[in-house]
Amino acid sequence: MAGLIDGLSGLALLGGVFFVIVGGVGLLRMPDFYTRLHAASITDTLGAGLILLGLMLHGGWTLVSAKLLLILSFLWLTSPTATHALVRAALSDPENPRPLLSKDAPSSKS
Repeated sequence: MAGLIDGLSGLALLGGVFFVIVGGVGLLRMPDFYTRLHAASITDTLGAGLILLGLMLHGGWTLVSAKLLLILSFLWLTSPTATHALVRAALSDPENPRPLLSKDAPSSKS
C-alpha cells in the first residue's frame, strides 16, 4: 500500500512539474497578453495544485497535509478570480490592444 501511495505521489508531482514547465514556456512563446495570462493561470492552478496534492500524498494525513489542503483550496479560489480581474481590467483599458481572436480585431483579409 505504501508503494502505491508513493507512486501516486510521484505521478502527481511529475504532472505538476510538467504543467509548470509548459506554462513557463507558454509565458515566453505566446503572442499577446491574454494568451500569456491563460498560460500563467494554468500554471498557477493546475501545476501548483498537482504539486500540493503530491506533497499531501507523500506526507500522509498530518497537520502539514491539512495546511497544504488549505493552501490548495485558497489557490483554487483566488487564482481564477485574479486572472478574471486582470483580463477585465485589460479589456476596459482603451490603450490596451484587443485579443487576437476578438470580433473587433482587424481582419487579415484584403
